[in-house]
Amino acid sequence: MSANGWLQFAVFSAILLATVRPVGAYLCRVLEGEGTWLDPVLRPCERIIYKLCGVNATQEMSWREYAYAVLGFSAVTLLLTYLLERLQSILPWNPQHFGAVSPDLAWNTAASFTTNTNWQFYTPETTMSYLTQMVGLATHNFWSAGVGIVVAVALIRGIKRTNAPTIGNFWVDLTRTLLYVLGPACFVYTLLLVWQGAPQNLRAYVTAHPLEQASQTQTIAEGPVASQEAIKMLGTNGGGFFNANSAHPYEDPTPLANYFQILSIFIIPAGLTYALGRMTGSPGHGWAVLAAMFVLFAAGFSVAYWAESQPYKMIHGATQASTASAPGGNMEGKEVRNGIAESALFATVTTDASCGAVNGVHDSFTPLGGMVPLTNIMLGEVVFGGVGAGMYGILIFVVLSVFIAGLMVGRTPEYLGKKIESYDVKMSMLYALIFPLIILTFTAVFVLLPNIGLSAITNPGPHGFSEILYAFTSGAGNNGSAFAGLSANWWYNIAMGWDMLIGRFLMMIPVLALAGNLAQKKSIPPSPGTFPVNTPLFTVLLVGVVLILGALTFFPALSLGPILEHLLLKAGHLF
Repeated sequence: MSANGWLQFAVFSAILLATVRPVGAYLCRVLEGEGTWLDPVLRPCERIIYKLCGVNATQEMSWREYAYAVLGFSAVTLLLTYLLERLQSILPWNPQHFGAVSPDLAWNTAASFTTNTNWQFYTPETTMSYLTQMVGLATHNFWSAGVGIVVAVALIRGIKRTNAPTIGNFWVDLTRTLLYVLGPACFVYTLLLVWQGAPQNLRAYVTAHPLEQASQTQTIAEGPVASQEAIKMLGTNGGGFFNANSAHPYEDPTPLANYFQILSIFIIPAGLTYALGRMTGSPGHGWAVLAAMFVLFAAGFSVAYWAESQPYKMIHGATQASTASAPGGNMEGKEVRNGIAESALFATVTTDASCGAVNGVHDSFTPLGGMVPLTNIMLGEVVFGGVGAGMYGILIFVVLSVFIAGLMVGRTPEYLGKKIESYDVKMSMLYALIFPLIILTFTAVFVLLPNIGLSAITNPGPHGFSEILYAFTSGAGNNGSAFAGLSANWWYNIAMGWDMLIGRFLMMIPVLALAGNLAQKKSIPPSPGTFPVNTPLFTVLLVGVVLILGALTFFPALSLGPILEHLLLKAGHLF
């Protein structure tokens, strides 16, 4: 570890925290239907969209109607992307003449992008046409990110409202999110990336002659990279235009572009914590939630950075001591231009959020360093989390924390003027239990099937187990990053598709049910026994609940994977 590495972390943290209030205030204005500086241009467009789609912007929905709209919209867009992949060989904007995507891979990819996961069991630049990339995948990055944001806002409205049968209008919320937030931000972001050197064109791939062997040729892929990169990061999607993702110089051309990318992953999830405090009338509560997220983020980065900076005696042929010309530690799978500190920061941020973009190979991290991204996802990706998904995920833990605090003092739990009753706790626990159930079930099944599950892993032993565990954890957590030693087959394509859909939509239903139930409650004034949710003590309790429910649930599985691998590596055994 070095002072330069910690300085990078400090600068990133300072810039991130400085954006929380302005971004959160803007998000609040947009999602509460208040005026913004973009109204003169976008308000007429908004009205036209409502008219064309037959949306009554003044009519709100119950939580069930909201859920039906979320599920229906997502199902239709999933089908659209699936058809684009299957028919891309006869559709335009395919200068490389790629054939149709196979049914199982098309299913996996459509489910992946619908759920904001962007898991990629394929090589994008040799599989997907420009039309599929733009109309199927890049648009899904907007839609899935928008769905996550509006579900989070629906839950915040449920907390805020009293004696209300509705939680908003899905179509209005989604339209405003796309028009006023994601669209303009990605337009500016795209221009920044083009300025830094990311391509943005529809030309056929370039054929080049290497200087060393002029008689040979090399195909250099390009295309509409910058626009997809912008929403990939800002919407915490993570799917790369290239197989190397953000390690590719076209996706991540400069150190400044790399810093833009890391910051953009967190900027909306962090801003939503301020929006939570402002919309509920308790700014201190928003800051307390932000503090809990930041503590977990800082702890994860510290462990990853420390683990990757340590020398391991089983790593041969490389200088592991830090010198003026060598960074020391484990540089395997990392870009030299990024180094250990920035690779550890990127890996921590992308798995704290449900982004999944990578600028290094998580599979090449040390066992403990690789355990950090895996554990981040296992916590429910609530450490800032995906756009929207992280907010409603952490609010589930907030409800459980308040419930536990109520049990400790022997009073009915209260949260921002609402009594937390049995129905609320049941919905919260249903959300919390679905996640480990699908991960551990799928992992156990594929570990026990040697011809289907084990045949797809590159490494035997505990690391191979980690590869399978990481895959289903990443899918259910809608992250999309992976340990690269896992190869695709028909069974993984189908199972991962369901893993991602269940982890996204089956967990959204109890969130919306909780929102609807809270909105119908009456508000009660705080009493001397009310547990305050805007204090450092609440932050500590929230962090503890996240760690207990997340980390301890998966501790036996982690013991069979990265922890065992670390012990074997330290003992000098290699499998």
